[in-house]
Amino acid sequence: MTENKASINHGKCVGCGRCIGICPTDAILPASDKSNEILNKKMAEYTWAVLHGRPHFHISLVIDVSPYCDCHSENDVPIVPNVGMFASFNPVALDVACADAVNRQPVMMGSILGEHHDHFTDVSPNSDWKVAIDHAIQLGLGSKEYELITI
Repeated sequence: MTENKASINHGKCVGCGRCIGICPTDAILPASDKSNEILNKKMAEYTWAVLHGRPHFHISLVIDVSPYCDCHSENDVPIVPNVGMFASFNPVALDVACADAVNRQPVMMGSILGEHHDHFTDVSPNSDWKVAIDHAIQLGLGSKEYELITI
């Protein structure tokens, strides 16, 4: 505690971002300009740790896409209409296909977004979601290439 305020001991902080996600008042900010990049890379590394050496298949339901992480206690209306279900053995291609599909959608009336190019960057301009994708590729989790088969 510093001056009767909670604080983060950055000597012990591992940069996971959980404190940012659970703070009900958004009072916690990243410690440095690199924190969001580190967090995005850690997500790829945690995924690699879970999947490495194991068979895996992935399914994503792209519905009720909220403007903030689902871990936030507050949230706005979904930013785009429901898109559907995606599946792949390649988790990187799956994430890219889902993001591409969301970015092709019109913005929901009444959401915090206006018409923009990248809905995710517009909602979180301080975080580049593509860092996690690029790092996942470097780790050997998959590739960005996909063929979308609509059923």
